[in-house]
Amino acid sequence: MRLARAAEAAGYRLEVFETIGSTNDEAMARAREGDPGRLWIVAHEQKGGRGRLGRVWASPRGNLYASLLLIDPAPPQSAPQLGFVAGLSLITALRPLLANDPLLAIKWPNDLLHDRAKLAGILLDGSRRPDGRFVCVLGFGVNCAFHPDGLAYPATDLATLGASCGPADALEALSSSILGWLDRWDRGANFPAIRQGWLANAAGVGQPIRVSLGAENLDGVFDSIDERGRLVLAVKGGRRIIEAGDIFMLGARMSSNATGQGE
Repeated sequence: MRLARAAEAAGYRLEVFETIGSTNDEAMARAREGDPGRLWIVAHEQKGGRGRLGRVWASPRGNLYASLLLIDPAPPQSAPQLGFVAGLSLITALRPLLANDPLLAIKWPNDLLHDRAKLAGILLDGSRRPDGRFVCVLGFGVNCAFHPDGLAYPATDLATLGASCGPADALEALSSSILGWLDRWDRGANFPAIRQGWLANAAGVGQPIRVSLGAENLDGVFDSIDERGRLVLAVKGGRRIIEAGDIFMLGARMSSNATGQGE
């Protein structure tokens, strides 16, 4: 495992573990200990991997589990935008590994899909240190060699899609691509550029989707994301602004290349 040369030149560091509970948890622990940030924590296997809302993230050897610790990356009110920066960074990293496959897309708010099958997920954690500095951890889980079965929606992995690369290749590409997107984001000052890039790579824009809000399900058309990154859903009689939720694409997938179920 190694970072891209540009990342090393920019002061980013890497620590690799054979087995760990959670790379996000380890990165947060380092922040509490006073780490200055720009630290990648990577594991070959996680015993306590988790996704959004505390969901279990299956973490066998062969996939990429990586977390990037950033200290004071932006004013706290802009920090949620880092999810969109992370999504653009990941799709930019993986596209060349998949021969620029047009079926690769970002799903709101935190997944990467291939033909509507989940290929990767992103988890943001944030907190404040005792000295008042803001901590953000960007967690990435990429299905390189394996994907889980028996869950709620399709999943796939790089090997199934014919990519001859592994976790080391994905990490090196990601550690490079995120530099450019962080620079473009400019600590939250240029979210319009991130929003534009994200929408250009988004799954389901202009198409029917279902949004699960826990006790409520909404069907409508994915219209856009707003200037804060919230989902804009066109429904009968107007639009709904969605702060958080799970979305499901309605209608048939474009191909049958991806198999299995998603995290």
